[in-house]
Order: sequence, then C-alpha cells, then structure tokens
Amino acid sequence: MKKLLFPFLMLYVVLLNSCSPTYHRTTYPANGNSRPSVNTGSSNTSASQTEREYQTLIKTYKSETAEVLTDLLNGSEDSQKTSITVENKSNCNMVLTISGNNYFKKIPIGANKIGSAMVMKNQNYTLSGTICNAVYNKTKFVTSSYNITLSN
Repeated sequence: MKKLLFPFLMLYVVLLNSCSPTYHRTTYPANGNSRPSVNTGSSNTSASQTEREYQTLIKTYKSETAEVLTDLLNGSEDSQKTSITVENKSNCNMVLTISGNNYFKKIPIGANKIGSAMVMKNQNYTLSGTICNAVYNKTKFVTSSYNITLSN
C-alpha cells in the first residue's frame, strides 16, 4: 500500500506546485521616459478599447478652440451655435461622443484636459463616453453654452 501511495503523493505535490502564482519583476528606465500604461488588463477591456480609439482619433482631430472661446467670451443670443465643453478630471483618456439631429462628433479628451465642440442651439444632444471603465451617458437640451466636469 505504501508503494502505491507514494507516487500519488508525489503527483499531488507536483500538481500543487505547478498551480502556484508566478511573480515577474518588471523594471522601468530610471530616466522616466517610459512609464506603464494607465489602462491595464486584457486587450478586450473597455478602458483599453477607449484608449485605442483615443489614440486613433487624436491623430486626425481638429479642435474648434477658437470658435468655442469666442462663444464663451462673447456669446451672442443671435448666434445659431453654442459650445459644449467637457473637462476630464480623471487619469484616463476618453472619447466623448456627441450626437443629435443631423449631428455626430467624437472628441478625444486627454486625462486632465478639456475638450469642446460647437453645436446648434435649441436641440437635444446625447453625450456619451467611457472614462476609466465608468460609462457616462446624458441627454441634454442645449440652449446656451453647456459645461460639464467628469472624473472617476
């Protein structure tokens, strides 16, 4: 019986040993030029999808900063357009989608940055996006400049 028990005991020990966690030590350059990504996890997570979309959009995005500042400083009731401004106070990049009647725009907003767009007044707009795996979704009837601050 002892001869039969010993191989099973050894197999059990080997099996348990192979199931133990493996720790890897990662070092980063001392100069700080390369830092770990804020978004961790598998490539299928919402945060990593948002980061990929942000990196793609940021290459071709054209900001409307001059128009938005003019609206904020000199806002005219006669104008047919107004501004939507979003402040991203999180540590994650985000992509804000603004959609409305005959309007659709995606705005890449970096971590701790401000993004904005000009939209037609007196219309409903849906603002949506993902910020650090948290979903933001709001419908707003815009009559004048509209500002929101998002954080995680």
